[in-house]
Amino acid sequence: MNTTHKAPLFILLAEDDKDDIYFFKKALAEIPISTRLTIVNDGEELMQYITTDHEFFPVLLFLDLSMPRKNGFECLIEIKQNEQLKNLPVIVLTTSIPRNIHFEETMSKTLTNMGALEYIRKPFNYTELRQIIHTKLTELIDRKMTGDNQ
Repeated sequence: MNTTHKAPLFILLAEDDKDDIYFFKKALAEIPISTRLTIVNDGEELMQYITTDHEFFPVLLFLDLSMPRKNGFECLIEIKQNEQLKNLPVIVLTTSIPRNIHFEETMSKTLTNMGALEYIRKPFNYTELRQIIHTKLTELIDRKMTGDNQ
């Protein structure tokens, strides 16, 4: 597990909830990996950002399912159907899934089949959020170091 990564990893958070943004930023700041975070607040802003050429294209997208103007499902479908975007790793965050284990398992399988790397149900506790972010970024770095882009 390599946590020493020199160049910052560009992370994109698509989230409309101010509290969730605050805790995400705080957790990201506490992990020992250099990152640069960009935040978009709705699905249309997300799609505009990732389809526009600029120097800070994300290596990982954290995507809220329940966003205004275009929801996370719509964005995930568009991303995975776009040749230039389909390899962007996406971790789905959602409060919209009930605490029913059967429904959650079905939703997890559905999102994975749609191309999501993983799904995380909110509300999560802060320690869990920090650990998830750290683990996913470490896995991403390790894949880059070994040349595995999947």
